Amino acid sequence: MPSLSREIRFTVNPFSSNRLKGANSYCSSPSGEGLGLFFGLWVEVGGDVDADTGFVVNLVDIDRLVRLNVVPVFVEKICEKYRNGREVSFCDIVELLKYSAQILKDKFSPQKLLSLKLFLNPYRTLRYLTESEKVIYYSEKFEFAAMHRLWNSSFSDEKNFRIFGKCANPNGHGHNYIAEVTAAVECGTEFEFGSFQKVVDENFISILDHKNLNADVEYFRTANPTLENITRFGWKVLKDRIVPARLHRIKVWENNRAFCSYEGEAESQ
Repeated sequence: MPSLSREIRFTVNPFSSNRLKGANSYCSSPSGEGLGLFFGLWVEVGGDVDADTGFVVNLVDIDRLVRLNVVPVFVEKICEKYRNGREVSFCDIVELLKYSAQILKDKFSPQKLLSLKLFLNPYRTLRYLTESEKVIYYSEKFEFAAMHRLWNSSFSDEKNFRIFGKCANPNGHGHNYIAEVTAAVECGTEFEFGSFQKVVDENFISILDHKNLNADVEYFRTANPTLENITRFGWKVLKDRIVPARLHRIKVWENNRAFCSYEGEAESQ
């Protein structure tokens, strides 16, 4: 089934009475005045492609329906919290996404709302799947720099250089890696971003950061430090440590054109 996604960008200023819609939805609508809270909400809709229009759904309709029905809910709930001097907690955000999904559930009929993905900032997202009503997926990006050499000692030199090319350079080479770690959190569970970061940093990022992977990390003395094995290593060291949630996915980029994603043997699709 094809699916179509659209990002709705909007800004909430909890203390401003100015609710100007603005004229640039590419940037933000409502436009927000002064220093506001910016959100990016990705809406995914799936269904058959209409034979006459070629659409799954008109992107204009996604934009219109979300701005009409969902954005005002975000504005109202967030402003209410701030004006009462209360924080907007993880569970509050989850409930906002679930409520938004309920509002939009039948708006695209006969097509189906598949997911909502909220960017809290460019490196932190919450994704709600309508078929997994009791779980929210929290993702956060981390960075680390490391050097490695791709080499298999059971191969001949000729075979190593043929397979691994420049990556077999005897003196190694480096990458600035980006790792995205996704946790599956039961709805209703308070999830602390800071605690999550500490676990990921201490057990994964700090072990690899500014290291020669071949020489400094025990795991890679027997495993070739490829992008795939780095990702599997992340899964190995984190799979039992993401509490009270569970590890859902590790994704690692070695540059902006190559990444590896891993969900564990039991969960691979």
